[in-house]
Amino acid sequence: QVQLVESGGGLVQAGGSLRLSCTASGRTFNTYAMGWFRQAPGKEREFVATISGSGTTTYYADSVKGRFTISRDNAKNTVYLQMNSLKPDDTAVYYCAARNNRLPKSRADEYDYWGQGTQVTVSS
Repeated sequence: QVQLVESGGGLVQAGGSLRLSCTASGRTFNTYAMGWFRQAPGKEREFVATISGSGTTTYYADSVKGRFTISRDNAKNTVYLQMNSLKPDDTAVYYCAARNNRLPKSRADEYDYWGQGTQVTVSS
């Protein structure tokens, strides 16, 4: 069982930046691909970014490509989401997820463990 704890959300003005962190329990963090998803009010949960267990492969949603960067520090059991040039449309609860496989995926149903979420609000 993996427990995930997100942090770093908050309120920021449009054009600003935030860095989300997600720390996992356990000692085999590098065997899990990690992902970030988000859910805005009244909308379905959507894929944001994913990273392989080794950290060498990443994929992004088109809506965040060039603005967001996913990375991981396996020594610290932590995955990050650096968010730059934030827009009001980025407002959502952001969730960290882990899957029992090193290969990154963009579908939420491919993930086995989820964090509790952290709120990101971007004001115009």
